[in-house]
Amino acid sequence: MSAADRIMKGLFGIYFAAFFIYLFAPLAIMAAATFNASRFPTVTPWQGTTLEWFDALAADRGMWDSLWTSIVVAFFVVLVVLPVGTAAALVLTSLHARARSLLYAVMVSPLLTPGVVIGISTLVLWRQLGVGGGVFLIVIAQSSFIICYVMLMVAARLMRFDRTQEEAALGLGASKFMVFRRVILPFLKPALFAAGFLAVLQSIENYNTTLFVRGFDTPLTVYIATKVRTGLTPAVNALALIMIAVTIVGAVVYEVVRRRSRTASQASKEEQPA
Repeated sequence: MSAADRIMKGLFGIYFAAFFIYLFAPLAIMAAATFNASRFPTVTPWQGTTLEWFDALAADRGMWDSLWTSIVVAFFVVLVVLPVGTAAALVLTSLHARARSLLYAVMVSPLLTPGVVIGISTLVLWRQLGVGGGVFLIVIAQSSFIICYVMLMVAARLMRFDRTQEEAALGLGASKFMVFRRVILPFLKPALFAAGFLAVLQSIENYNTTLFVRGFDTPLTVYIATKVRTGLTPAVNALALIMIAVTIVGAVVYEVVRRRSRTASQASKEEQPA
């Protein structure tokens, strides 16, 4: 290995380490602050190790109510964005290039619109129709831009779909609905699962749009922002640590199930007679 190669390898190692430190250092500090006896979410000065902030979290009724509100909103957002985003992706990938470019620009425009604008415009429109702020408007406002993520993920998956399978099924007498249910939908399952998970995360963490349409309901992000002004405690860190742990466990379980399913599928194919 030449000197130049060694230098490049060393620089790559430094960059790789710096990237992961930048990515995970805030999470590590946040997790450590959960166990600090200080009443403020900090690791310096360290005032002793404690688990009292988990007890404080359990006793914080407002925190759990806001978390439940966010979960309810995320559930209905997923119910809205998955079918609508999938339909948009199907339409987008079925058009010729020029029309596809125009429709793509229109469909992704909500991603380029500030969340404040989406929140205010949604509130103004629906107030004209006699609908005030609340869970319903939060779902509508969040869905207007989360649909774009679903559309992009499903469209990317559809780009790799072999259209000859669809044509063969239609040629054998299957209806378009049957083709979608038996051929296209199974192919889209990984993208739909990933898009649904992303939609949940985008919904729970959204603040700018939610703030203007929440009415008297208080999702988790709004509650935490309020606590920042009135006095934040490491109980928020405790909740974040639990959510991170649940996410990691869920990801591990999904990966284990996926690998076992793939192994079982390969084994069944090998057992089939030639």
